[in-house]
Amino acid sequence: MNKGLLMLLTLAVLSTPAAAETYTISGMATYGDRLPVTLQYVYVGCPQGEIDCYEFRGTSAITDAYGEYTLTMDIDEEHDGMTIHLQLMGENFTHLVDVDAHRNATAGHMTQHLQLEQTMASSGFFSGLGCCLLLFGLLFISAVMRTVAGLATPQGRAAFRGQREPTRYPCPVCDKPTAQHLLVKHLIFDHDYEPVDAGETAGLLMRNAWMDQPPRR
Repeated sequence: MNKGLLMLLTLAVLSTPAAAETYTISGMATYGDRLPVTLQYVYVGCPQGEIDCYEFRGTSAITDAYGEYTLTMDIDEEHDGMTIHLQLMGENFTHLVDVDAHRNATAGHMTQHLQLEQTMASSGFFSGLGCCLLLFGLLFISAVMRTVAGLATPQGRAAFRGQREPTRYPCPVCDKPTAQHLLVKHLIFDHDYEPVDAGETAGLLMRNAWMDQPPRR
């Protein structure tokens, strides 16, 4: 009787699925001339034949004003050794998922910098360094004004303490309010956008929203 119970307990433990864990990739995105790639989506694409990757296709992160990005996925042991593509502005960067290396990383994440072959001028994103500096200045002024104005409201003070709800943007197709980090995936899976088109559409929508929003009084 005791042996039978022990066998049942052993089978139950062995059959318990492994818990998913967060796998984080961080780095800096730059153009070929080493200028930062700002406000552009880095998203997961799948090499041909990499079936395990498909569930992560469309997972995305946006670069900040310094070109830095942080992308997260919930994976388990069976994804160890999986190959994914980090896609940025039409260029692919191969990443091999290494669960053990991620667990042992002192920084708590995998580091992969993305340097495009295209330069800022050839990408057409900015016409020159002057426009880039002007954009940084506008973003900085806008951030300062929004922070000062936000602290005058209870919602703003809560956000300043880190209690912030995810920013939502209306889908350009169905007008559904969608969280910033899910917008690209929504366009790909719900509206059959190509990944590149989804990233560019979401980035344009965010930039227009940031530029057109008047300062609150």
